[in-house]
Amino acid sequence: MSPMEAAIAAIKLLEPGEPFTYTAIAHAHGVNRVTLAQRHKHSQVSCEARAIKQQKLDPQQELELVQYIEGLTRRALPPTREMIQNFASQVAKEPVGEGWETCFINRNSKHLI
Repeated sequence: MSPMEAAIAAIKLLEPGEPFTYTAIAHAHGVNRVTLAQRHKHSQVSCEARAIKQQKLDPQQELELVQYIEGLTRRALPPTREMIQNFASQVAKEPVGEGWETCFINRNSKHLI
């Protein structure tokens, strides 16, 4: 658990109406007070959470697409970038952008050659 998650958990463990200050909790956990307050109030999300939310496919869908591509490759039918883009568009039920497949390949480079 990251220090920020621990600080938010500490706030959630307090009884309803129990007074607290973001400054004291931030100092105790070694995190930024403003960031803690924004995350607790859900006005700011982590970069990782924001990146996942902005992706056309969720992580599970991307994993399934990687497995499909690996299956095609094992059968000596490696897909082109255009084919990957078409597969993703069908899964997302909306067109993906021009550079989407490049980002997808970079995100999954350990699985794809």
